[in-house]
Amino acid sequence: MNSKIVRIPNLSGLKHLTGFLVSKQPKTSNFRKFTPMLSIIIPVLNEAENITSVLKHLTTNASSENIAELILVDGGSSDDTRLLVNEFSKDTAFNIQLLSSEKGRAKQMNAGAKKATGDILYFLHADSFPPKKFDGLIISEVQKGNPAGCFKMKFDSNHWWLRLASYFTRFSWRACRGGDQSQFITRKLFDEIGGYDETFVIYEDNILINELYERKKFVVIQESLGSSARLYRDKGIWYLQYHFWAIYVKRWMGADADELLAYYVKHIKENRKPLTSIVEKPREVFADK
Repeated sequence: MNSKIVRIPNLSGLKHLTGFLVSKQPKTSNFRKFTPMLSIIIPVLNEAENITSVLKHLTTNASSENIAELILVDGGSSDDTRLLVNEFSKDTAFNIQLLSSEKGRAKQMNAGAKKATGDILYFLHADSFPPKKFDGLIISEVQKGNPAGCFKMKFDSNHWWLRLASYFTRFSWRACRGGDQSQFITRKLFDEIGGYDETFVIYEDNILINELYERKKFVVIQESLGSSARLYRDKGIWYLQYHFWAIYVKRWMGADADELLAYYVKHIKENRKPLTSIVEKPREVFADK
């Protein structure tokens, strides 16, 4: 039987070829990491007194590279709110958009969300001032896997009760939450929930927050957002706090949107007389130093 000798080629140089091929592959470190962008959404109604200060604060304390757009949704202002927004937008690197919507904060915020192009939606009241570099802080939390949350808060008041209330906003307890602390949420999660419930003319922030807490998807960023205590100064601290608690308890006991609105209109909206003798000048707590 004839046998053949099979010659095995010399592969000693293959490792050099392999090294060459590997060295030509792109390194993952050379790829830019995807950074989500924010859409800031602010519902406004007759905010001429505050809106320029808020816009200056936002554009000073964030990077335009992180902000897809800053959307203000007007619910029918009769003052100079729209004029001031348009004037400010002419001289900034930020993409500022002014929309019109039917009045109602839930409807206004949903309208802003529909126009937003950012990966993260950031809902903010027109009298609230986020901390420095708030955009980076929010993006960092989302990249850690936290799709929704808020900042702790400081009222612009030296009254002991409001300072105590501000202190407790650093904790994750559900009872310490409110729309004044602002709300960031990924577009994906916002759409999954269905946005703000427009049947609630008041308490709409808390309805969304309840959904997030049920899903265990909420984080409190430990930097302070400054918020105006103007309604407390207008109505009286103890009077307003009592009725806020009453609304909270009513909802907890099952009150619907119409019941909450009727109570709010009767006891808060229609009562314009301050019920406190304490008159204080607002203190500046716009952001952590």
